[in-house]
Amino acid sequence: MFTGIITDVGTVTRVDDTRGDKRFEITTNWDMTDVPMGASIACSGCCLTVIAKTKNSFSVDVSAESLSKTNLGSWVEGTKINLESSLKFGDELGGHLVSGHVDGLATLLSITPDGDSFRLKIRAPQDLKQFIAPKGSIALNGISLTVNEVEDDVFGINIIPHTWDVTTMGKSKAGDAINMEIDMLARYVARILGK
Repeated sequence: MFTGIITDVGTVTRVDDTRGDKRFEITTNWDMTDVPMGASIACSGCCLTVIAKTKNSFSVDVSAESLSKTNLGSWVEGTKINLESSLKFGDELGGHLVSGHVDGLATLLSITPDGDSFRLKIRAPQDLKQFIAPKGSIALNGISLTVNEVEDDVFGINIIPHTWDVTTMGKSKAGDAINMEIDMLARYVARILGK
């Protein structure tokens, strides 16, 4: 489990697609010394398993299923990604609960300055639009955000300057594919109601 609060922006330093799954090596400012093998790290919102590591890097394998549901297939050497380590019992829940299981790819439609902040319009996949509600939570590329407004499959969010500066959001542009995870509670409510 994660909170959607990004604690580092890592860099993809190696892509190996010579095996069945794709392997990425990612450098980080974190000291990976005490991070156990098999630990979960949210990489731009996708929960991935550490399969190798050095002091300031780690490697993950990504299956074809994950590549088909996320934007990880577009990662190349030099790609910047949002990183968050998994929660431990007793950790503060500053964002909202995020599983790291990406539900689909949203499309960034526009970015508009709004004071010091930025207003983003995003198109959700048709099969996920019913899970998005005004003032509800959503995770985009692993970032815990509040939905401002919703009109059919398009929703708006506001990004404050801090989030813009310390995540990959500040490098976004219209047309980008964004990993989207719907709110966990919305998923279960829909299941209970049979929708």
